[in-house]
Order: sequence, then C-alpha cells, then structure tokens
Amino acid sequence: MWKLLKYLKSYRKESILAPLFKMLEATFELLIPIVMKNMVDTGIANRDTGYIVKMCLLMVLLGLIGFACSITAQYFAARAATGFAAKLRQELYRHIQSLSYREFDRIGTSTMITRMTSDINQIQTGVNLVLRLFLRSPFIVFGAMIMAFTLDVKSALIFVVTIPLLSVVVFGVMLASIPLYRKVQEALDKVVTLTRWNLNGVRVIRAFCREEAEQKEFEKENGALNHLQIVAGRVTAVMNPLTCVIVNGAIAAILWFGGTQVNIGVYETGTVIALVNYMSQILTELVKLANLIITVTKAVACGNRVQAIFEMENGLAEAEYISESEAENRSESPAVQFRHVTLTYQNAGMPSLYDIDFTAKRGQTIGIIGGTGSGKTSVVNLIPRFYDATEGEVLVDGKNVKENNPLRDLRAKIGVVPQKAVLFAGTIRDNMCWGKKDATDEEIWQALRLAQAAEFVEKKEGGLDFAITQGGRNLSGGQRQRLTIARALVKQLEILILDDSASALDYATDAALRESLKHLPGNPTVFIVSQRTSSLQSADCILVMEDGHMVGKGTHEELLKSCDIYREIHHAQFPEEGVKVS
Repeated sequence: MWKLLKYLKSYRKESILAPLFKMLEATFELLIPIVMKNMVDTGIANRDTGYIVKMCLLMVLLGLIGFACSITAQYFAARAATGFAAKLRQELYRHIQSLSYREFDRIGTSTMITRMTSDINQIQTGVNLVLRLFLRSPFIVFGAMIMAFTLDVKSALIFVVTIPLLSVVVFGVMLASIPLYRKVQEALDKVVTLTRWNLNGVRVIRAFCREEAEQKEFEKENGALNHLQIVAGRVTAVMNPLTCVIVNGAIAAILWFGGTQVNIGVYETGTVIALVNYMSQILTELVKLANLIITVTKAVACGNRVQAIFEMENGLAEAEYISESEAENRSESPAVQFRHVTLTYQNAGMPSLYDIDFTAKRGQTIGIIGGTGSGKTSVVNLIPRFYDATEGEVLVDGKNVKENNPLRDLRAKIGVVPQKAVLFAGTIRDNMCWGKKDATDEEIWQALRLAQAAEFVEKKEGGLDFAITQGGRNLSGGQRQRLTIARALVKQLEILILDDSASALDYATDAALRESLKHLPGNPTVFIVSQRTSSLQSADCILVMEDGHMVGKGTHEELLKSCDIYREIHHAQFPEEGVKVS
C-alpha cells in the first residue's frame, strides 16, 4: 500500500496545506474551552455583561476562522485525493494493458475491474480522510491533555490514564479488522465474477432454464460476502461503545474530583467546565479517529490488492531490436514455423498442445480444423505471442518469437481476427482506424470490399459515419464479423489470422470472402481456423487437430484419403459425398 503513495508526489503542496489548515482549525478549537472558562469565572461570576459579550464575540470569531480553515483544508484534501486516485487508476490501467494473456487468465477480468473501480475509490476516500483527520485528531487529543495540565496537574492525570486506554481499544480493533476487510474484498471479487458471468450468459441461462440454479449460486456467494461484512462490522462496531464508556467514565471522574475541589475552594467552576469540554473534545475526536481508522483499514487492504497487480510482471519478456542485416535474412525464411511445440497453460494439469510441427511459407494459406477444444485457437495464439510455448520453438521470419522479435514489431505485421467479433462504440470509420490510425477512406473502403462488408455499410445511414453501439449490438453477427475482418485488412499485413471469424456468414458470403483473400495486397500468409471443410478446401495446407495433437497435415484431397478425422468432419457436413464415396 505504501508504495502507492509515490503517486501523491504531484500533489505535495495540497498534501501539506490540507493537514496544516486542519491543525489551525484544531488550534482555534482548543482555545474555546479557555474562553469559556474565562467567561464563567470572570464574566458570569462578576456579572460583567460587557465581558460576557466580548467573550461570546471572540468565540464566534474563533468559530468563523476555524470554519474557513476547515473549508480550505477540505479543498486541498479533495484535490490531492482525486488527483492521486486519477493518476493511480491511469497507471494501473497502463500496467494492466502491459500484462500478457497468462496474467489475465490467472487473475480474472472481474478482479481487474474491482481493483480499478471499487478498490481505488476506497483508497481515494482513505487518502482524503487521512489528509484531513490523521494529524488533526491526535493533535486535539494530546493538545487537550496539555491544555488540561495548564489548568490543573492533578485533574490532567485522568487524561494521562484515559488516552492510553483509548489507544489500546482503537489500535486493537484496527489490527483485528484489517484481515477481515481483506477477506471482504476477496468475497466481493467472487460476487462480481458471478454477476459478470450471469450477465454475459443471460441468454444461455434462460435457454436452458438455469435461472433458479444461478440464483441459488448467487445467493450462496452473496451470503458469504454478507456474513464476512457482518463479522467485520461487529468487530469495528465494538470501538465506538468502548471509547464512549472510557471517555464518559473519565468525565465522571473529572466531575467528581473537580466538584470536590470546587467545594473546598481549590478550583473555580470554569476550570471544571473547561476540563469537561476538553474531555468531550477528546471523545469527539476519538470517534472521528475510530471511523478514520476503519476507513484507512479498508483503504490499506484495497491498496495491498492494487499493489499486488503492480508487482505482477509480464510473463512475456521483451527481446532486443534486430539489426537491418538480420531483417534482410528473414525475408528468405519461412513466414511461420513451429518446431515440436508443446503448450501448457498456467495451472493446467496437462498440455493443451503436443509436439506441433509445421512450416508455413510466405503467401500460403494454412487451414486449421478440428473439434471444439482440440487446440486450434491455441496454435494461432502462439504466432503473435499471446502465449509462450512451453517446449519447442515458434519462429516468425526465421527467428524465435521469444528471442528476436520485440512484441510491438512482431504484432505490427500480424492481423488477428478473434473468434468473438469485438467492436467499440463509435463510428465505422473509428473502428476501421484501429488497424491503421491514418487510414484514408479509400483504404477503408478497399478493406470493406475485401471483407464483403462494403455492400451493407453503403446502405447504413451516414456510411462510414454510422454510429456503432458498444459491442456492435446494433449490427447482426455476420456484419460484426465482416467489419472485424475489414479492420484487420486495413493494416499492411504479412500474416493474417482468421480464428473461426466467418462462422456467422452464409456459404455464399464465406465463399466470396475466401476468393477475395486470394487477392490481398502484399500476398500475406493467411491462417484460417474453421470448423467448415468448405472454408479450407482451397488452402495450401490444412492442419487437423484432435485433443491437442496434430493428427493430419496436407491438402483437402490428401486428407480425405489419409486422415479419418478430417474425412468424418467433411462427410458430416456433406453427407451426399460420403454416400458417393461409400
């Protein structure tokens, strides 16, 4: 948590002025009991109306000055806290963007969201309260004790006993509640995860009538969170009654001892009133301090969770830039080469890919087919280095992606169209420029024509200026897929990866798309992941995957003769051909 405070450096002035003005406010507040004492012992005792009015005006003045100091302190504290939170959130977002898929798989998207929002908001609140109260409350507590000594040493000893007792209660509750609030945040992560899963899969849940089961699962996780919050609340709730008992006991002791001293003429009435006021100030400030500590406890727990993300390093080490001579040698090497590659995901019990070995020459079209979970996507994810191979080598342009390919340079020449079509809120033009920031309208329209998307874009109101909602929800599945393909084609590609990205297209559009891919500018190497054999028939080489193993490699005609699995897939999709063959 404390490492995060470096983001307050830009707000040093605010971080100093906020507690300083709070200390000034506290100073004026400590003077009020003395003014009250003088008003009682001098003004009221002597029935001096002018002196009473003067003391009343002085108290009003002290109150107004204290109010102005408080407002000023609040301004600086809020400015520092919000600025700190904004910078922290920005740096956390930047760091998360630098992490690899492996870290996302391990942490989970919902946890990232919780730490970016709820946790940082809690830290912001903690910083705000610390700047305003962390020095003010102890200052008033010890200041009140010192002022009590100036009034009477014997009575002030009650303060000496009371303050350590209060400190034991306050810090004891703080130490007990920190681990509890950490568990609360972890339980909150689970609730957020479950909520996200349910919202994303709401259609599937309803289709399979799983509403009741999902509600029970949510109630279970939410109940666990509720239980932890109740336990943490009970621990922290002990603080206020205990502090009130101790302070009120101390006030009773002051009244008893002070009353006795007044009766024998040692004290004046104003002295007892001032001592009671100081003890009341201590009670008020300790209640504030108790609430502050509870908030700070939550903030520290959240800060530790945020710091844990910062301490997480990208599992994909960057390589050095290559020389021009090395770059020239690459042009003579295969575009992509897998050398006995095995991939095991983190915390997985067994590999997802086993001994994958093939070569893709420049300009070739490589098809990858297989059942669900056979490892098709895992293969293509190794090319742009979304994951690192556990064993073996993945080479692009003749060089191992781990050693000689800086990620930015490597991925700049690769276009990836994932299984799920993801579009962002904005116009069609905005989405197309994700592939190339300075893309012209002519380049965009060319990409749209190649992706078979130009026809429906022309019919949209505004054309390229048609507004797409978040996730492309105002488009059909096929339209979203064609736009994501076009977005990749806007780039000047050397390698194009289509990861089952035409599954929502009809056969005619799919055929037209495959034909246009043969005429891509620059003649890139194309990888097509599909479950349709019709989409891969014209590929130069087809890889057949089964349970992470490559069980077949060759052209469509070769595989029909040599690979049972490929033949079964093809005949299941084209049964009339199976009848003819038999």
